[in-house]
Amino acid sequence: MCGIVGYTGSRSCRGLLLDGLSHLEYRGYDSAGLSLVGRAGIESVHAVGKLSFLQEAVAAAEDRDGGTATLTIPATTGIAHTRWATHGRVTHDNAHPHDDPSGRVHIVMNGIVENWSELRRRLENEGSVFSSETDTEVVAHLIASYLDEGLLTAVQRAYAELRGHYSFVAASSEEPDLLVGARKETPLVVGRGDGENFFGSAVPAFLSETRRVQFIQDDEIVAMTPDEVRIFNAHGEEVEREIEEVEWDQAAAEKGGFETFMLKEIHEQPEAIAETVGDRLRPDGTLDLTDLGISDEELRSFRRVLVVACGTSYHAGVVARYAVEEWSGVPVGVDIASEFRYRKPLFNERDLVVGITQSGETADTLAAMRLARDNGARVIAITNVMGSQATRDSDGVLFTRAGLEIGVAATKTFVAQTAAMYLLGLKLAEVRGSLPADVMAGLGSDLRAMPRHIGHILDTQADHLADIGERFRDAGFFFYLGRHIGLPIALEGALKMKEISYVPSDAYAAGEMKHGPIALLDDRTPVVCVATDLPMLDKMLSNMAEVQARGAHVIAVATEGSHQVAENSEEVVYVPRTDWLLQPLLAVVPLQLLSYYVARARGLNIDQPRNLAKTVTVE
Repeated sequence: MCGIVGYTGSRSCRGLLLDGLSHLEYRGYDSAGLSLVGRAGIESVHAVGKLSFLQEAVAAAEDRDGGTATLTIPATTGIAHTRWATHGRVTHDNAHPHDDPSGRVHIVMNGIVENWSELRRRLENEGSVFSSETDTEVVAHLIASYLDEGLLTAVQRAYAELRGHYSFVAASSEEPDLLVGARKETPLVVGRGDGENFFGSAVPAFLSETRRVQFIQDDEIVAMTPDEVRIFNAHGEEVEREIEEVEWDQAAAEKGGFETFMLKEIHEQPEAIAETVGDRLRPDGTLDLTDLGISDEELRSFRRVLVVACGTSYHAGVVARYAVEEWSGVPVGVDIASEFRYRKPLFNERDLVVGITQSGETADTLAAMRLARDNGARVIAITNVMGSQATRDSDGVLFTRAGLEIGVAATKTFVAQTAAMYLLGLKLAEVRGSLPADVMAGLGSDLRAMPRHIGHILDTQADHLADIGERFRDAGFFFYLGRHIGLPIALEGALKMKEISYVPSDAYAAGEMKHGPIALLDDRTPVVCVATDLPMLDKMLSNMAEVQARGAHVIAVATEGSHQVAENSEEVVYVPRTDWLLQPLLAVVPLQLLSYYVARARGLNIDQPRNLAKTVTVE
């Protein structure tokens, strides 16, 4: 969450900084600001609210014709930020960048400094006067206290005193061509140009200017000038970092003719699955997961699998639990990472812990992965971002290949994560010999057919779901039911409805409905039932009949040809027939579209839902 942009070069940086921030809006924010560094000093502009307010404030500050100019520095170095409030309220004074009382040091920061209050007290005792409620301003004051030694050394000394998880970029009026960045468990990347260089909290910050990237690792400090980028570890030793060419171009961040990024990304799900499965699944159903980094012998030796994740990624893990246990016979546990990290660690070298995180930067998931690894478990990451922190906190990595996802509500990354977990489950079955070859081949064939099946759903069911969304646009509550492997899809459907439509929603195991939730049902309640072909479909049909008996409106997702479901529903959305353990990849698509069309009918900002951020890098 939050967004960092930095630039130093020969061009005027104001427009570059604002453009960079515009490409980070999807991360979520509540205020924004920039600082321009020139030979005469540093000038800042801040605004609360959307980026357009900052653009207006910058234009007003430059209004020389009206005689009101306050932004006068012709700057070719600068930093900018979109803030999502953690320490301190959403106010103009708390917006970044922050500076020290002398105005010599300006800083933008993502994340949290945990020992900020004790540092603030110490600095106040030394004479500092603070103008905000933020931990970021404390970092600016701390760096300024060492500035006589130069900005790089000042950042290195300050960094040694900070505790927490954060990344920041600092600028100094005394070295106007220099920016210094630091990373501690939250994202920071460098974009390399010709006679100019960029900082960003994510690649889109500078993707329109360069595709040459250096991924900064934890405990590294970067000194950047127009002509040079030097990277140091926490001990002050210079390190080399490869310059990589990212595959995305700016067109990947455009909507491609769709009305929103989310709708575009829903329609990109066939490609996301095809790329994730790709050459890893051979036609005979055998697996090539050499990129995983863990040998077949090691995979065969694990006594259990533990999945740690948050939000949508957690739901992908729950789907995987059913499939991995069914195919391989290996017990699987799934934990919410923010809870798992505070349990007593009971691991050994025969435990495989899988951290699922789209960004590879989710703070709670990273902490859970480290806890497991520190206590003897082997850890692999399933992530969409090469060079992310998760790739360095794990023994092996299975990359999803979903491409850039802009919409805050995860869609294509969910199906890619689920597909990746299916591959891992099939690999465990392969090395343990727990499935016959013909069954493996059949599952492989069904998995490779998923892109075609999802395309069929999008082509044939979207209009029907738009009508359902319009019908229930004013519903005050949605209830979701599922059984077995349908339950995590119900959970994901309810989450999507909450995220983008702001309609209160709940999801339950259908067998638990009589243990309380049935009291919520009346003739105003739409109940979404995941009723694809399962061994216990007859029990699900009984639950649906109970819902109808209370006057609620049943919307069912069913497998093509399943006529019994229609007898117990008002609305049915059909998905193609496939192996029952793979059906979550299909059943989730109508639920994504249903939440989308309800939100659209309510006139909401679907790509940037309130209070949410794409990447959660703080607890």
